[in-house]
Amino acid sequence: MAARSLAGAASVGLITGFFVPRGSVAAPETDGPVGTALLAAALAACGVPARIAVDTPCAEAVRVAAAAAGGGVLVDEVGVGDRAGLDRLIGAWRNAGLSHAIAIERCGRSADGQPRNMRGVDVSQWTAPLDELFLGGPWKKLAVGDGGNEIGMGKLPAGLIARTVPSGAEIGCVTSCDHLVVAGVSNWGAYGILAALAVLRADWGPTIASFLTAQRDLAVTRAVVEEAGAVDGVTARREATVDGFGPDIHGALIDDLRRIAWGQTAD
Repeated sequence: MAARSLAGAASVGLITGFFVPRGSVAAPETDGPVGTALLAAALAACGVPARIAVDTPCAEAVRVAAAAAGGGVLVDEVGVGDRAGLDRLIGAWRNAGLSHAIAIERCGRSADGQPRNMRGVDVSQWTAPLDELFLGGPWKKLAVGDGGNEIGMGKLPAGLIARTVPSGAEIGCVTSCDHLVVAGVSNWGAYGILAALAVLRADWGPTIASFLTAQRDLAVTRAVVEEAGAVDGVTARREATVDGFGPDIHGALIDDLRRIAWGQTAD
């Protein structure tokens, strides 16, 4: 349903960026910016204007990802404590007439109002309340997440995250959405949307095919690590992996999505 809604989009705003403040590491994670940038760049190349909103701690990773993905996407940065800036951004998105907003791997408000990572740590000092941007307009609201603490997870039945995720009652995001995609890795959810769009919009298929490749995914992942200092959100290592998985895992999954999208069979 997420892709079906997006297939009729006029213009899209995306929200991403999850900061990892662990031990000696303080950096944005690789999951989120990579998939968001490739989805945004593909939409822009298909003629759907796209822009990405991010807060300052993760802004450089998103700018690097957007450039490496192919460009053509505006990046909106807002400071963590900049209430006036957030209000201006909400106004800018409304004035732009966006038809859809998509949050991908973006930490959202838990039941006590604070954003919390998977370890239950309150990360509000590194996280602007972009839930308010997501909810701040008449656009259709799509979301992608993998852990239960991301914007959009409030769409799930009450108590599900608490029952199935460690510390779920504490970290579960209460911000809901119209259409939710839950994936093992959030970047994969973005690629799943791209594959579904290729099926729904045959006219977009050839363009999407150029973005939905293992090579592009790895190139953008390497760029955010090498140029923006991003880290794997699970291992906290500065390497071209996502949630503990390397290019062999990500590449194989993307290849499978490509085959599904274009009706091909594995050799």
